[in-house]
Amino acid sequence: MGNDNVSAEYFVTKLSEAKNHFERALDCKHTEFDDLYPYMIEHPQFFWYKRYVAWSELLTVVKLCTELSMEWEQQFSQQQITYIKSRVMSSKVLDFWFETNDSKEHVS
Repeated sequence: MGNDNVSAEYFVTKLSEAKNHFERALDCKHTEFDDLYPYMIEHPQFFWYKRYVAWSELLTVVKLCTELSMEWEQQFSQQQITYIKSRVMSSKVLDFWFETNDSKEHVS
């Protein structure tokens, strides 16, 4: 089959990519999802669905890290860890992921 000894570095990279994807979706920036479904930009539910897909990806990578006993929490603030552990993408997550909407933490 494939490589049976997937490194922790691989999962750290995948976690970083999933976090970046979610943050870009939150900021309504271009992601791979836009390339896969360009026709959806015309539909009002597109941005909600795009965020949902990115959130699901992030939770999946976190779940794999947890199951493999790999550290994932160091890439997130305490508040973000709380959101991830609750697993529900609520308006609170959308509004306060960056902790303050005034900050310039948003992904570039």
